[in-house]
Amino acid sequence: MNVTKKLALGLSLGLGILSYAQVGDIRPVLTGAPFLRISPDARSGGLGDQGVATSADAFSQFWNASKYPFSRNTSSVAVNYTPYMSKLTNDVFLLYGAFNTALGEEGRSSLGVSVYYFNMGAVDLTRLVGTEVVNEGTAKPNEFSLDVSYALKLSDSYSMAVTGRFIRSDLSGGFNTDSSLKPANSFAVDVSGFLQTPKHQSFGDYEGRIRAGWAIQNLGPRLDYTGDEESRSYLPTSMRVGAGYDLFLDDANKVGFTAEVSKLLVPGPEITGYDTNNNPIYDVPNVGVISGIGKSFKNEKSLMFSGSLEYSYDNAFAIRTGYFHESPQQGGRQFATVGLGLNYQSFGLDLSYLINTSKVNSALDNTLRFGLTWNIGEESYNNDDY
Repeated sequence: MNVTKKLALGLSLGLGILSYAQVGDIRPVLTGAPFLRISPDARSGGLGDQGVATSADAFSQFWNASKYPFSRNTSSVAVNYTPYMSKLTNDVFLLYGAFNTALGEEGRSSLGVSVYYFNMGAVDLTRLVGTEVVNEGTAKPNEFSLDVSYALKLSDSYSMAVTGRFIRSDLSGGFNTDSSLKPANSFAVDVSGFLQTPKHQSFGDYEGRIRAGWAIQNLGPRLDYTGDEESRSYLPTSMRVGAGYDLFLDDANKVGFTAEVSKLLVPGPEITGYDTNNNPIYDVPNVGVISGIGKSFKNEKSLMFSGSLEYSYDNAFAIRTGYFHESPQQGGRQFATVGLGLNYQSFGLDLSYLINTSKVNSALDNTLRFGLTWNIGEESYNNDDY
């Protein structure tokens, strides 16, 4: 196997969030651009890696852009830094930035822009020639996406959004000795909806509010790294559905509960034959995107679940916790999360920490994420709902 193919295989499987070998009963669904499945922000990172039905924030673009019209502020800027594989290296990280602004006098629609960058560090490449180790150079693989979204309130309680996304995945990092590996480009679309009811009388003398959201994400053509039709990689097309409830204990104290279910809409390995020992041979079907979505529902263990609890005081201080569960056959990601949020005037700081509870190692285990938010706009018409 030549250097570039080794590099592509190692990075796509080793650095991907589902970097597990397909042995025994463990057959995870592998995709191209797997960074699009990694939670980019510290708030969601503290809530069990969920965000389709949580309350609106500056990072809503990644999870559900239709939440933006329910934001407390008319405009905001946010940036988040996540070290990746921090136990092994210090030059692999994810960087996410987002901007959103309300449109119109009543802010019933919004525009959002974001960029997501995955730096895989520097990889020194060598080759053994006889008894001598020859330096082949240094590769700097990376991936990024650029998003633009538009959201609109269809009623006082429900909104929808569409997001366009450009994706570039450069696993060779500018190093290619035989032109067999090249950067892959694609585009994708998200469609989402969000429901948030007005406050209503809840348990006892408390007020409450219902939240619900859904999203179909990364729907687009497959990534082509080699020019070979048979080896194109599916985008991590997924579906998310969630619901939550906010309980207002008084004017300052609020507790939010949220649950989310997600599923990859990508076909997994299927039995294509048997070897001489009558053991099944698995292969990923080479079909179109829409056919692949249909085949993905044959995978009964591909559902992922998460639950979260968030306590906030006067929109100035928040404590968060959550749990994420994935079937062992699909990769076995299982972890608990904790998070903290602090707001002062127009600035916000979010921190989160992941605690791995699975037998499978996590690249984000014991990782501290940092997020900063700057609310540059005015208070919106939704401010009284918070």
